Amino acid sequence: MWDFFETVRHRHSVRKYQPDMPVETEKLHAILEMACAAPSAGDLQAYRIFVVRDPAEREALVHAAHEQTFIAEAPVCLVFCADPARSENAFGDRGAKLYALQDTTIAAAYAQLAIVAAGMGSTWIGYFEEDQVRGVLRLEPGLVPLALLSLGYPAELPEASSRRRLDEVITWR
Repeated sequence: MWDFFETVRHRHSVRKYQPDMPVETEKLHAILEMACAAPSAGDLQAYRIFVVRDPAEREALVHAAHEQTFIAEAPVCLVFCADPARSENAFGDRGAKLYALQDTTIAAAYAQLAIVAAGMGSTWIGYFEEDQVRGVLRLEPGLVPLALLSLGYPAELPEASSRRRLDEVITWR
């Protein structure tokens, strides 16, 4: 097991997956538990996570995501949807417009780090047509798809991408 800092350093966007290595149910369950352990406004967890294993549905998500074919090549795709009404009930308009979005993306980020800690790789997909994703998953009204995470065992590890220097990002006061 890696410590947290190593886990973060080893997180890369993986777009090639080993075709004959399914994601073990126990590991997937642990990843989903970590996503649900993420902080959320009022502990409401104003999101839903859809686990897409069906090859036909993953292929449909490829088309919804502008032909990003690795979505179908990965054995699992997690779809994170905000549930604004759940947050609005407690926090009003700000809950619906901001807190549900934050809750959902924090849960997805926790899942992405848990995927690395479990020895797998993933890619965060934000470039997709919401209405098409809604149709593929037959989402109930009000749910807003925000992120897709393809995941599986990497067939290759990409080189680390460059990052801005801290002094370009951080302002000390």
